[in-house]
Amino acid sequence: MKKKSLLVGAFLGLSGLSFATNGDNLIGVSPASRGMGGIGVGMPVGPTDTIFRNPAWMSHYKGFNMSFGGILFMPKVKAKFNSASATSEADFFVVPEVGIVHQINNKLHFGLGAFGVSGMGTDYRNKDQRLANMHTTFQFMRVIPALSYKINDAISVSGAVHLAYGSLDMGAKLCESSDCWNAGGGQSQTYGIGAQIGLAYNMGDFVYAGITYQSPVAMTYKRVFDSDNDDIFEDLKLTQPQELAFGIGVKPMDNFKVGMDLRWINWKGAKGYKHFQWKDQWVIALGGEYKPIQKLALRAGYNYGKSPIRGGAKNLMNANNIPNFAAPFSDFQVAFFNLVGFPAITEHHITLGLGYEFTKNFGIDLAYKHAFNKKVRATDNMGMGFEVEAQNSQNAISLGLNWKF
Repeated sequence: MKKKSLLVGAFLGLSGLSFATNGDNLIGVSPASRGMGGIGVGMPVGPTDTIFRNPAWMSHYKGFNMSFGGILFMPKVKAKFNSASATSEADFFVVPEVGIVHQINNKLHFGLGAFGVSGMGTDYRNKDQRLANMHTTFQFMRVIPALSYKINDAISVSGAVHLAYGSLDMGAKLCESSDCWNAGGGQSQTYGIGAQIGLAYNMGDFVYAGITYQSPVAMTYKRVFDSDNDDIFEDLKLTQPQELAFGIGVKPMDNFKVGMDLRWINWKGAKGYKHFQWKDQWVIALGGEYKPIQKLALRAGYNYGKSPIRGGAKNLMNANNIPNFAAPFSDFQVAFFNLVGFPAITEHHITLGLGYEFTKNFGIDLAYKHAFNKKVRATDNMGMGFEVEAQNSQNAISLGLNWKF
């Protein structure tokens, strides 16, 4: 089991990360999707992304398709607590992805993908100690075997299993003044399982629509936090939330298509996230592709999801119980931990991308994403002068190598 965990961790390559986008989820996994704002539920944008976004669209692709690629993330995260401020040193990392889609026969397709899909964290070690020496890391990977079945020329359905790997390090001290709640049980690794169903509608390669549902994935991270400073590290139950998504698309010309996805992410109903007071998200993704020549695809998109972490005046006295922590936290302590440790606050994203087919069997995809700087501030509600603030902006470049036979 230890060797398996090390192999998965090496695949993710996410040490010291901070890449929250829609909450702690990526807007998309393949460069084709990411170049178009993360769409892929309501129309096909490439074989690899279909496995993750809506496996019913695997039925759109013939033969054997394989891709390998990665995302280079360059976030810039800053935190401020009263007069203390610093920039997180977690500012550069790589997330790989790989996918295979195989047409078994005219009706049935099989897909297998492995993706780093969620994560966040900061590193303020060796910075101002009033930022609690915070260094946190959360990594979440999904390995997805999927099947799609083509009912007729217009309708396909799918089912998928999500085999999940998660890793969490809450190596920090949660400080409000001179009193601190010690943490630092080390990196905790765990596994979970979920499911996904999807439906795709294709009217003559002109109008597209799709809907998909991802179940929650329950995870328990062992010995990650010592909330009452008794040198006994407690577990944290952190469930990746359920998602429901719907999308539409249109292809008015052979060389031009546009689409829109709408996704609901149920942070407020997921264990752990709801106790840290995350709100549900409605994410809208818009994107298009234009081919000036047959071999070249130009892409652009936009993605928006309101931050699940909110600022404002926070109560210093009331108690919030977080499973399975021994000591309760006030609203302000929760806000401190969110904003300094896990600032999943970015909202507006613009994307650009291109694809080029060198031969009938090989092509590449590239994408660029910029998440505009977002600032969230929380203050105490008793006039004691406590204030915590986070800023998060991001640049990311994606590359995918694609083969089809």
